[in-house]
Amino acid sequence: MSDLLSWATAHVPDQTGRVAVVTGANSGIGLETARALAHRGARVVLACRDLTKAARARADIDGTVPGASTEILRLDLADLDCVRRFSEAYAAKHDRLDLLINNAGVMAIPKRRTADGFEMQFGTNVLGHFALTTCLLPLVRETPGSRVVWLSSLAHRGGRIDFDDLMHEADYGPWAVYQQSKLADLALALELQRRLDAAGSGTLSVAAHPGWTATNLQFKGPEMMGSKVGEVLARGFNAAFAMDTWKGALPTLVAATASGVRPGDYVGPGGLGEVWGLPDRATISDEARDPTTGRRLWEACERLTGVSADVPCIAVDEAVAI
Repeated sequence: MSDLLSWATAHVPDQTGRVAVVTGANSGIGLETARALAHRGARVVLACRDLTKAARARADIDGTVPGASTEILRLDLADLDCVRRFSEAYAAKHDRLDLLINNAGVMAIPKRRTADGFEMQFGTNVLGHFALTTCLLPLVRETPGSRVVWLSSLAHRGGRIDFDDLMHEADYGPWAVYQQSKLADLALALELQRRLDAAGSGTLSVAAHPGWTATNLQFKGPEMMGSKVGEVLARGFNAAFAMDTWKGALPTLVAATASGVRPGDYVGPGGLGEVWGLPDRATISDEARDPTTGRRLWEACERLTGVSADVPCIAVDEAVAI
């Protein structure tokens, strides 16, 4: 039996004195992750694009966790300049970062562009989190026992990284592009761990996926496409078959805090097909494990964002134009 099984939010170790950044903490898995960490004593930074929704989430946490230590900082992962400003604002207020949880994301939406001209799913799920992680990495590495957690998905198994057309200009398909983005997130988690190992760093880079969990991701795509039937079906299937959101947050919490987590671990539900169940180590596709893929992807992200681990936050206007 895995040492990661039988987890619940009550098993999160004491987080007193630690600071966590949770992207997309205004709803879904991000909100439940932030709530659990606050409940165990962490100072939690809600990194959200919509400040009104973030304020509601903070009030929700404060209402269920007496004495919760939370703050809000605006972060729009689809805007590299905003990522840079967030990183600078965070570093000006905090001298440590114990947990960076790259949770936010968009799924299977119509073709859209980020503020920098990137395809929205790759730009948000991958490039935004890559830039954020790289900008904050010096502070993360200076913090003993720190971890970076990347949210991937079961969908990564069907993904393929098209290095000739990362933005899928030639053949945009909402689901295929989402699969690529989640494969890329997992590959980056593993590549970061390789680089941390090579640098002799004690920071862990790990990943998690929530299986089938009830969040707004499943119906946001159909909603944006104007498909009322798709939206109704997504909501219905969520109600009938998906795990509760708090349970879907458990793999993230395990990856972020459990003592048995190893460098480069990937955590997901341990039930049939990793769709439901309590946390266990999850299956990683061969492409995600491939160090050549990881290196090429990392270098592509550096070129596209203009941000590198060696130069944590160079000017955004130096990024490669599309």
